[in-house]
Amino acid sequence: MSIPELIKKKRDGGTLTDDEIKTFIQSVTNETIQGSQTGAMLMAIWQKGMINTEIETLTREMMSSGEVMSWPNEWAGSVVDKHSTGGVGDKVSLVLAPALAACGCKVPMISGRGLAHTGGTLDKLESIPGFNIHQPTEQILEILDSVGCCIVGQTEMLVPADRVLYALRDATSTVDSLPLITGSIISKKGAESLSALVLDVKFGRAALYKDLQSAKELAQLLVNVGSALGMRTGAVLSRMDATIGRYVGNSLEVIESLETLKGNGPDDLMELVTTLGGLLLLMTGLASDQSEGRKKILDAVIGGAALSKFQSMMEAQGVTNETAQSLCSAHTDYFNILRPAEHRVELKTVAGGSVLDVDGLVLAEVLHKLGAGRSKAGEPVNHSVGAELLVSPGQEVKLGTPWLRLHFEDPAPTADQISRLQNALTLGCPDDTQTQPLVQELLLPH
Repeated sequence: MSIPELIKKKRDGGTLTDDEIKTFIQSVTNETIQGSQTGAMLMAIWQKGMINTEIETLTREMMSSGEVMSWPNEWAGSVVDKHSTGGVGDKVSLVLAPALAACGCKVPMISGRGLAHTGGTLDKLESIPGFNIHQPTEQILEILDSVGCCIVGQTEMLVPADRVLYALRDATSTVDSLPLITGSIISKKGAESLSALVLDVKFGRAALYKDLQSAKELAQLLVNVGSALGMRTGAVLSRMDATIGRYVGNSLEVIESLETLKGNGPDDLMELVTTLGGLLLLMTGLASDQSEGRKKILDAVIGGAALSKFQSMMEAQGVTNETAQSLCSAHTDYFNILRPAEHRVELKTVAGGSVLDVDGLVLAEVLHKLGAGRSKAGEPVNHSVGAELLVSPGQEVKLGTPWLRLHFEDPAPTADQISRLQNALTLGCPDDTQTQPLVQELLLPH
């Protein structure tokens, strides 16, 4: 079939064969297809959807469009990774990767940059002077052998089809297609040749999916396709309404991650780290059940083994020994190493009461406008822009209590942005507090 005939078949609701999907992906990879034709196929997939066998084939062909990593035989069963669908203050990877390495896993974590209101792991790490996220495959192998974990960007040779489709999905408003999301996420993880993968699929106000049911549909599809590609795949459905932890913004999230690795982490961040890590240890056989897995991850963080791995990873990825040591020491003045924002201002409560809620999405959107995020791929971000939450849910506050510290550069936030931030804080009576669980559900591999 010609490309126009393939587009017409999918547009009319037909099911594409394995060979037809292979033809499409190879044409994308070899650039023998016009951009307008690729866009038309993406729109046809968005409108008509795909059945499971189509999604599995699409994902497998995307994965095979470039280099597929291979590991030493002695690592069999221990190569793991996690993927999050994105959130506000989501710094889980920075704590989880070294904790897993401390527990005996190999973690070739291939991460992304922030887009729209969600922060990117690579942007956070690049706020550390010298940290190099660009590592060739042979260097990744070396770092995993000596340290056990690395956090890197997608190499040129890894899933090239996804790089083309990802850019066009944004331009054609097909970002929220379940088959295309699944293909993009699982193809990259499949190309890492993982033994086990855990997915943190978020739902709520500040997530891609606002309700649990939609998020669960995506999570189940990701688990099914990941398993079909030979990875033990599990998922955690977690709530994304407020922020994760108290710090939002690239360099500030590095600070909170380091504090967590020093044993001073916030409860919600630690719950996600131990839940996701515990599930991975269970899936690799390094723990007999979820409870034992959680305890091993917690011990690695509290005991300092994970911090030691993070320091080694920084040094292996270009950070000087002096800088890495300073960041990991007990009493660090972080802003001697990480560039501080030029200005800081504290927002104060305009009433008294109990802290019921902080709208994470509003916080992220304002910080994005102040330079912490990007609107399209390739734009620079300001690593220093961010915010610190100075209050906790359930805390009683008086009128005029500082509740948010904003770190910003010029120009200063507008009156409208300050007003939006003030309205992000909800105060009320303690009886109104309805604490929802952060982790709603686990989807275990079959």
